This record gives sequence, C-alpha cells and structure tokens, in this order.
Amino acid sequence: MDQQSFFFQAMVYLAAAVIMVPVAKRMGLGSVLGYLLAGILIGPAVFGFIGKEGEDILHFAEFGVVMMLFVIGLELEPELLWRLRKSILGLGGLQVIITGAGVTLIAIALGLPWRQAVALGMILSLSSTAIVLQSLNEKGLMKTAAGQSSFSVLLFQDIAVIPMLALFPLLASGQPQAIAGEHHTKTLVEGLPRWAQTLVVLGSVALIILAGRFLVRPLFRVVARTRLREVFTATALFLVVSIAVLMTQVGLSPALGAFLAGVVLADSEYRHELESDIDPFKGLLLGLFFIAVVASIDFHLVMSQPLVISGLGL
Repeated sequence: MDQQSFFFQAMVYLAAAVIMVPVAKRMGLGSVLGYLLAGILIGPAVFGFIGKEGEDILHFAEFGVVMMLFVIGLELEPELLWRLRKSILGLGGLQVIITGAGVTLIAIALGLPWRQAVALGMILSLSSTAIVLQSLNEKGLMKTAAGQSSFSVLLFQDIAVIPMLALFPLLASGQPQAIAGEHHTKTLVEGLPRWAQTLVVLGSVALIILAGRFLVRPLFRVVARTRLREVFTATALFLVVSIAVLMTQVGLSPALGAFLAGVVLADSEYRHELESDIDPFKGLLLGLFFIAVVASIDFHLVMSQPLVISGLGL
C-alpha cells in the first residue's frame, strides 16, 4: 500500500510492539531488541508495511529520548550529580578522547583525508543514550556503580556533542556546500558573533535553571489545586516541549536541556507526579523511536556491501 492511513500505520506499529517485545523478553533479549526486531519485520526489508513515511515518524519519535532524559534528571538530585562530576569528566572525557583519537588514526592510516578522519572519529566516539539507558533501567542497573559510571560516560557524550557540532563547519571548510540543502533549520543564534552565541547559550541554560526554581514550581502548585490530572499532565508535557524548543533554537541538544530541567526539579514536591505522568509517554515514544530507526534502514544497501559496512561498524 502506497497511501496508508494514519490509523493503519498506528495499528502496524502497536501490533509489532505488542507481539515482538513480549517474545524478546521471554527469550531474555530485553525490550530494546524486541522493538528493533519489530522494526525489521514491518520495514521494507521484510513485510514492507512501513516505507518512506517511517523517516517522518522517526523525527517525531525522537522526542521520546528527550522525555527519557527528563525523567532521569528527576531521579538525580543536584548533590548526586555533583558527586559524579569526576566520573563524568574523567571516564566520559577519556572515553570520548581515546575512542575519537583511535578512530581518527585508523581512518588516516586507511587513506582518508585528515578532516574526514577527525569528523569520523568524533562521530564514532558517541553511542546511543536511548538504547543504553533503556537497557540499564530494564535490568535495574542504574543505581549500581557500573550503571552510574555508564551514565556518566553517556552524559559526557551528550555534552560533547555541543563542541563537536561547532567544529563540523570548520572541518567542512573548502568542501562542497551543496549538502546543506533546503532542510537547514534556522536558529536564534545563527548569524551572531561567536561571543554573542556563547552568551545566548549560557543565558538559555540559566533561564532553565531559574525558571525551574522560581516559576515552574509555583505553576505546578496552582495547577495541582485544580485537582485535574489531565491538566497536570498537559502542564508537564508543555514544560518538556518548551525546553526542547528553546534548546533547538539556540543550537543545543533538546535532550540535554530536558535533563538539566529534570535535575533542577529533582527535589520538587511534585517530582513523583511529574515522573508518573511523563513515563507512559516516554515509554511509548521510545519504543516508536527504536522501531522507526530500524524500519528506516536500507537493508538492500547493507546486503550489497556487507564487508564494507561491517568493517566501518567494527
């Protein structure tokens, strides 16, 4: 079917999740692999229920990652985050630097120009926060020493994305600019001097912290007096969406901003209500994200060059 209705697509995604996730859990594989297997089955490689429209759904489903970081931030008090600072900077910094440098040297040895090798090294030094944290949460490892160390590395990776994005245009200097295309998203800091961009970014972070301390908490108290659960849920979603929009407009990661807001609200009296309201949306969108990621993979390309792609992946 080329023209699939919205309800048909929703039915396909939900049916795939309902069938494959319990099967994967029964086999001891975890829900993440269940979602990934579901994406393979409904994608163009197998049954073909989902085609090009899977890429559009993927952009929407990425919001599940933002919600996940917000919920994780709610579980981390600022004091605990401060105690993890050595792990974040030490383990996280070493992982990104060593992995990035190693991949860069290997790429140069294989004949890639140094600009492309550096860009490849930075990209491959990162990992999927969504998949790792979901797996840690499922297995109850987030509170363990290994889980905290893994989280520290992932958090540093999310922070490291900011300077990496700033370096990519410099690495692309002298290269063809046609790849920018028509899908470039204009931000508030575009065209500003570097010092002004830095001030806007720092101001946005400060705004999230101050708003969380002095505006959001009184707002939730007012909403709580209405005793309407749906209004409280709508307010929580509005908070996360607003932060995501602000971070996108200043060129930062929406997930990082949501995490920061969660940390600020970690000692709020409405922390548990926020977590319980956001968690169902987070779970559904994360599952949709995993399914859409795999459904959008071009497996024909993978099968046509298995050795090259396997080598790059390793």
